[in-house]
Amino acid sequence: MYDLPYLRGYPAATCQQVQQLLAADLLGSTLAKRYPESSHEIQTDKALYELTMQLKRQFLKSSEPLSKAVFDPKIHVINNALGSHSQVSRVQGGKLKSKNEIRVASQLKKLPLPLLRMVVVHELAHLREKDHNKAFYQLCQYMEPHYHQLEFDLRLYLTWQDQPQKR
Repeated sequence: MYDLPYLRGYPAATCQQVQQLLAADLLGSTLAKRYPESSHEIQTDKALYELTMQLKRQFLKSSEPLSKAVFDPKIHVINNALGSHSQVSRVQGGKLKSKNEIRVASQLKKLPLPLLRMVVVHELAHLREKDHNKAFYQLCQYMEPHYHQLEFDLRLYLTWQDQPQKR
């Protein structure tokens, strides 16, 4: 029996299927078929910022400006965080300036591009919707029509990566 921390909350039947794929050593090959190109060019903070801004310009033109999108080695996927969004307020002179920042776990550089893009879409959606509510997920699907499948595949990918013999 394998621990499935990324799949908590999913139906028992789904978890059982994942258990079977892990036991048969087929989860990695299943994901490789779905995402044959596992490497991509988004390896630097600059490349991540460009991807993020491209998506923001395409889907969220009227949202608040974004000052930073970076890979952060301090974010640990194990603590159930793939990325974070924050609004940083700073006093400059006599004025209070507010900036939006997106941080993505550095470990996600190794993900297939569609999965990394899904994380960026998720964090961008927080510029408009702070909570994980219906409007938030509708916005995610607007930006990425296969959002829910990609989120599930990301959970499968992280589950597979956590298997010590699979690394």
